[in-house]
Amino acid sequence: MKKAFVHFADGFEEIEALTIIDVLRRADIPASMVSVTGNLSVTGAHGIVVQTDVLFENADYEDAEILILPGGLPGAHNLNAHEGLKIQLKRFHDAGKKVAAICAAPLVLGGLNILENKKATCYPGFENELLGASLSTDLAVKSDNVITSRGPGTALNFALELVSELKGRSTADQLAKAMLVQTW
Repeated sequence: MKKAFVHFADGFEEIEALTIIDVLRRADIPASMVSVTGNLSVTGAHGIVVQTDVLFENADYEDAEILILPGGLPGAHNLNAHEGLKIQLKRFHDAGKKVAAICAAPLVLGGLNILENKKATCYPGFENELLGASLSTDLAVKSDNVITSRGPGTALNFALELVSELKGRSTADQLAKAMLVQTW
C-alpha cells in the first residue's frame, strides 16, 4: 500500500495533524509526517513540538497515495509559502491523485485552482480563499479526488473520511465504532 503524506509547517494545528496521523495508523495506513521547515522538529500553533519522519526534500512522492495538509495559523500560510509543496499538490491533483486539507489549509488548494468546480469546506472566515469551489458547511467533504474539512472539532470526521477513501467505508465505520466516535 502506498503512503499518506501529512505535511507539517510551523504553526500547524496540533489536534488536526496528530488526529490524522493517529487515525490513519490505527487503520494500518502508512502515514508519514513530512516537515516543510528544513528541520525534523516542527512547532505547532500551541507550542507543542513534534518530531516528523522526513524532510520534504527527502520524501519520496512516488510512494504517496494522498497528500494531506493540516490547518492552523500560521501553519496554513507557511504551507502555502512552500513552492515545492505547491508543485507536488498540483502534480497530484492534475494526475487525478488524492489531496486533502482541513481548517485554513484549503486556502492552499484554492490558490492552486484545485477546488475549481468542486464542493469544499474550510474554517469559517476562509471561504473567500476557496477559489471556484461550491461551499459547504459539512464536517468533511469529498469531491472527486479532493477532501476538505472545517477545523479542530471535525478532525476525527476528516481522518475517518480519509480512511474511507483509502481503505473503504467499512474499515472507517469499524474504526469509528471502536473509537466511540458519535458524529461519524
